[in-house]
Amino acid sequence: MKINDILKLELSRRDMLRRTAFGLTGALMVGVSLPALLARPARAAQAVGGKILTVVYSRTGNTRLMAGYIHELVGGDLVELETVNPYPEAYRATTKQAKEELESGFKPPLKTKIENLGAYDVICVGSPCWWGTVATPVITFLSENDFAGKTLVPFMTHEGSGLGRTESHIRSLCPASTVLEGLAIRGGRVGSARDDVSTWLREIGMGS
Repeated sequence: MKINDILKLELSRRDMLRRTAFGLTGALMVGVSLPALLARPARAAQAVGGKILTVVYSRTGNTRLMAGYIHELVGGDLVELETVNPYPEAYRATTKQAKEELESGFKPPLKTKIENLGAYDVICVGSPCWWGTVATPVITFLSENDFAGKTLVPFMTHEGSGLGRTESHIRSLCPASTVLEGLAIRGGRVGSARDDVSTWLREIGMGS
């Protein structure tokens, strides 16, 4: 399933849950309609300028939803990273594997390839927080590509650790890039965090 289709399902599901829980009318939505979102032309960030790409790795869907907000608000293109070998469905099994990979320096191979990465000037990089930093599939992506001269914008979902050492880690992986201030949203409240994302984008010069 393509990321556009996944985002449609994810936004629809979360919107339905919010309406059920809070008795909202049909006029209130988690975001805007995704078909309209995906039909919008790409537009450059105000301060940083250039063509924008949002890249996200998401295991449970929380970071994917956050990526959808960013794509809606700044335009550009949107790609979801997929690993050759999927992670376990069980949470504990995944955290155990993630810790082992981070400690050993293992970089899981990616199924996703972005052939025209050089065409982008600004890359928003999304990940769940794994042991205080980006997930190992994101480390693979950042390690295997050349980001010299590009602006990287980290965003993250977490369950208490915030951004951790994400920004410094990305700077060490991509020393010739500019890394802007990132945003971390607790996974359980991503469904109501669109305004937080919008505010953050304005603060770093990427929103109107």
